[in-house]
Amino acid sequence: MNKIIFTEEFCQPENLHPFTLTRQIQDIRVGILTIREKWEQMMGMISYDKKEDDYKDLERSVNIDEAIGEGVCFMIHGNVLPTPKLVKAILRLKNSEFITTPGGNSIAFRITRDDIIDTYRIKAGKAVVFSQEVKTIQFPWDIFQLNDCAIRQDYEWLTAGKKSQPVSKTNKIVKPSQVFVEKGAKVEHSIINASTGPVYIGKDAEVMEGCIIRGPFAMGEGACLKMGAKVYGATTLGPRCVAGGEIKNSVLFGFSNKAHDGYLGDSVVGEWCNMGAGTTNSNLKNNASDVKVWTSKGEMNAGTKCGVMMGDYSRTAVNTAINTGTLIGVSCNVFGAGLTPKYIPNFSWGSDGVNRYELDKALKDIDDWKKLKGQLLKDDEKSILKYVFEHVN
Repeated sequence: MNKIIFTEEFCQPENLHPFTLTRQIQDIRVGILTIREKWEQMMGMISYDKKEDDYKDLERSVNIDEAIGEGVCFMIHGNVLPTPKLVKAILRLKNSEFITTPGGNSIAFRITRDDIIDTYRIKAGKAVVFSQEVKTIQFPWDIFQLNDCAIRQDYEWLTAGKKSQPVSKTNKIVKPSQVFVEKGAKVEHSIINASTGPVYIGKDAEVMEGCIIRGPFAMGEGACLKMGAKVYGATTLGPRCVAGGEIKNSVLFGFSNKAHDGYLGDSVVGEWCNMGAGTTNSNLKNNASDVKVWTSKGEMNAGTKCGVMMGDYSRTAVNTAINTGTLIGVSCNVFGAGLTPKYIPNFSWGSDGVNRYELDKALKDIDDWKKLKGQLLKDDEKSILKYVFEHVN
């Protein structure tokens, strides 16, 4: 059986903190789908993760020499976004060949059992240069900066040959041919302008009355957009997210809430986050200069507009004012007067990063939040969170 095996080995996942502290790069959502889901659907194969001998090696992690079997394995860098042309080029590879960019970056290998040297080494044959642009996720702000083109591509792929559910006549639709509503979704008394990009409403999602949506925009399965929300493209609400207020060019991975008034712009929010009522972020400096964001390499330029990068399981208190280009770590409880600092470490209790969330209390609070959406904190999640708490500042 042919399969995909993702690797983070040369992708520098540390540059994508806080999101890669709790997931593999390929499980980052950009557009409608995660990177993994895109590859699986476009290649028509199941996927696994190459063991990296770290705390994120879970049940889907494999050693290539043990997993390859008698079929073909396509080893792909986890931060690469697939396109139809790139997928076609990969599927045309012969045994031992690999795809490289004109700059010499190798991104995908075709491997059989004969190409395995040992657990950590493979035999590489001919390099095939792919001359088209290859989009990769290298830093957190790439997620919202690439979200426009990612939504458009996912929309085209997901809706090809399918028929949208009828859209209620209570809505005002501009360019209805670019609006797709999956089975079970509810959309009433809203304005949807798809002339600027497609609008995708996932299965069992709900757009409540009075919402104003400007594409490109995507809602995952079971997501909810609350009454009177104003959404600009390119915005993604992952599965079971709840959103309200004003949102622009932002990605919420899944199961997170930004349910009340307040502004979220040019931002990325992980899973199981909650923004208290009135929480607002700045995405543009008063002098319109470039925004610097904390990374493992120090502060880096994220462009003219950048809001907040919020790690999984983090929450803000009511009326929290988030500074321009702020990075909030994993499992933070953010509160305090005035603008937040631009860097809030993992497991912070308050916004100053001085006090720490106790691990047992953090795990209990996360479990309680998950119960609100009918889920429980899994042992794998606890293991990852314990490692982050003990080893990552």
